[in-house]
Amino acid sequence: MRYLAFFLIVCLWSCSYNDKTIKVKGSDTEVNLAVNLAEQFYKINRSFSVSISGGGSGLGIASLLNGQADIANSSRPLNDEEDSLFRAKGIVLRTIVFAEDATAFVVRNDFPLDSIDVETLGNVLSGKYTNWKPVTGIDMPINIYGRQSNSGTHSFVSKKLKIEFSPAAKEMNGNAQILQGVRMDVSGIGYVGAGYLLHTGSQAGQVKVLKIKEKANMPGVSPLDETAIKAGRYYFQRPLYQFIPARSWNKVSAFIAFEQSTLGQQLITASGYYIVKQN
Repeated sequence: MRYLAFFLIVCLWSCSYNDKTIKVKGSDTEVNLAVNLAEQFYKINRSFSVSISGGGSGLGIASLLNGQADIANSSRPLNDEEDSLFRAKGIVLRTIVFAEDATAFVVRNDFPLDSIDVETLGNVLSGKYTNWKPVTGIDMPINIYGRQSNSGTHSFVSKKLKIEFSPAAKEMNGNAQILQGVRMDVSGIGYVGAGYLLHTGSQAGQVKVLKIKEKANMPGVSPLDETAIKAGRYYFQRPLYQFIPARSWNKVSAFIAFEQSTLGQQLITASGYYIVKQN
């Protein structure tokens, strides 16, 4: 795969000056988008070096605390513990909401379900249901493909459903592993970033994206429906964050300005995400 390890260093050798070297770490939801932005940024700012790595929102935030990153990409806000740690270290952060994403729930293409309501989904992912029979009428064990607890997407889904994930859920390293698991498992269900599905194109065609019903008697809404997302009608849509220490702002400001430029906004849209209007 093009970015198998979710790691890219753009033009590392072109500039060795620390004030032109930007390290971005964090959310796997955002990593493909971040790579695209970094590649295009370098084409017009060749004095900069930008490194991008994933690993989860929690890892990116921890990297800021440890002084190992200039930008943490995160698919969730800081939690209370993280906020306290930054305050204790005297690290002042600037927060940017640079795009909006939707979390997609996927099953295999031949799975006998097209939509699911929020309550039923919670029963499935929490382990209250261990078999698909109450949902589909077919006697099959439920296999859950999800993320580790330090993932922003894991936290987001858990909070939206007001559940703890089933201890039997398989913890995968990222979107690609989840898709691979679901494609090979007739009774599997997983969750990935809708932007990632749109970005990877052919991979999305090998899974079915479930429509989500907020209530059982309501129509289902797809995370791939741009109109629905812009209207705020999809239950699992969320802002994507970038946290930047004040000490790094001067270094990264050119990159942030590029994200907010016409080209940057076009790249965000082309990667399957939605534009957030800047204040």
